Amino acid sequence: MATLVQFDRLGGPEVLALREVEVGAPGAGEARIRVDAIGLNRAEIMYREGGYFYQPAFPSSLGYEAAGVVEAVGEGVTGLAEGDPVAVVPAFLQSEYGTYGDHVILPATAVVPRPADVDPVRAATMS
Repeated sequence: MATLVQFDRLGGPEVLALREVEVGAPGAGEARIRVDAIGLNRAEIMYREGGYFYQPAFPSSLGYEAAGVVEAVGEGVTGLAEGDPVAVVPAFLQSEYGTYGDHVILPATAVVPRPADVDPVRAATMS
């Protein structure tokens, strides 16, 4: 099980809820990562409040930036392997994926190798 931050309606931070969910295995072209740090930005606030250029699909996850370690990769994923330290760049829709959780599945194209000497907090803020 994983803990994710999700929301079911537009609003301020009070609409956010911690939920235990089964993350499962990554599909083709995806990677599952253990999240060690996330970045916060105005896009996520605008998305949660309904002011972003696309609207949430409820229940919705959120979050664009993160850093952590690859736990598994799906079919066709190259350049990433279990145990790799990684960072996540904003290359997906929050209505389909999100980084606010302790274990998340993301498109592998948004997951990039992180140098071992760059800690997760710094990496999550540099995407």
